[in-house]
Amino acid sequence: MTDILDLVENSTMTFSLPSDWYLSNDIFALEKEHIFLKEWVCVGREEEIPKAGDHKVLDLYGESILLLRNTEHQLRAFYNVCRHRGAQLCPSGEQEDTDDRIPLKGGVVGGKTIMCPYHAWSYDLNGRLIRAPHLTPQMGLNLENIRLHPVACESWGGFVFLHLSPEQAKPFSEHIALSAERFKRYPLAELVVAKTLSYNVNANWKVLCENYNECYHCGPVHPELCQLVPAFKENGGADLDWDNGVPHREGATSFTLTGTTNRQTFPDLDDFEKERHKGDLIYPNVFLSLAADHVAVFILHAEGPAKTRIDCHFLFSQEEVNKDNFDPSDAVDFWHLVNRQDWSICERVQTGMGSRVHAQGVFSPMEDWNLDIRKYVKDRIGPYVDV
Repeated sequence: MTDILDLVENSTMTFSLPSDWYLSNDIFALEKEHIFLKEWVCVGREEEIPKAGDHKVLDLYGESILLLRNTEHQLRAFYNVCRHRGAQLCPSGEQEDTDDRIPLKGGVVGGKTIMCPYHAWSYDLNGRLIRAPHLTPQMGLNLENIRLHPVACESWGGFVFLHLSPEQAKPFSEHIALSAERFKRYPLAELVVAKTLSYNVNANWKVLCENYNECYHCGPVHPELCQLVPAFKENGGADLDWDNGVPHREGATSFTLTGTTNRQTFPDLDDFEKERHKGDLIYPNVFLSLAADHVAVFILHAEGPAKTRIDCHFLFSQEEVNKDNFDPSDAVDFWHLVNRQDWSICERVQTGMGSRVHAQGVFSPMEDWNLDIRKYVKDRIGPYVDV
């Protein structure tokens, strides 16, 4: 079949990734192995585990991960696997809370130790084995040498990032450097989650990233958003100034349907940030959208070639949340509208790419922000794909 670029003279358009890269289980398996298991991924907010001994069990790309706060109030993460016989230390979700299963002892005990339910091997909150019942050094077991398998854990702006292959991790400071500089005046670490919306989207994670990275679609898909930010539809959403932010319509200062809010502006923003919208994509799984009074963060969990779970957290200052008249619905309701428009069009794209006549898409000049995902993905899985 004729490629669309063959039909356009003097084209400044370029090809997308092959459609199969959005549909194939084999490609997704390579992405899981070489991206999600070998890059820094965001898993939530620090406030979810505020106290020493608090913990969560996370299902990340087929691996069970134990995230906790140790007695020194530091975040730590480990594979949820005992070094003895491989039993899970903590149950995953409600796996034992059923009529035909009995809840077991063990897990994080007393906020001080991690005990395996199988043979009661116990670890401190830094992963070091501190007790193995009935085993002695004479039997060849040196407790000092045995630790849980580690997962690298870092935080920035109140967000928690994990690396499941810590021996291969590049410094986290390098991973986050551009965003940390770009958003240094936003008090991200001090903000709190006032509302979370979770979505299950039948689309590939790359389709969602590409959609977030361009505004060529904003005019047709987001009429309400374009009334608030006219620049999103002008010239097909081309030449947007993401460094300084994209201006709202005159008189508007926030991402709400009216463009206004009774919440105070974050105190250290520059003049551009007080009146403009900023956004960023931190590969592979975080979208940040920042207004002068709140932040919307989207954390993507790729669950298959055509399935992505998205947790959308709405962050506000603690001072605003503590007010008697605090009501986040002006921002939440507006974002919920925009989000559902995006998920619907992304699912249309995912379905359409499965057609036998669609081998590859194209990027128009207005979509040049998309170009980085091709390089990002190809750099990581390209060498393993048979072309």
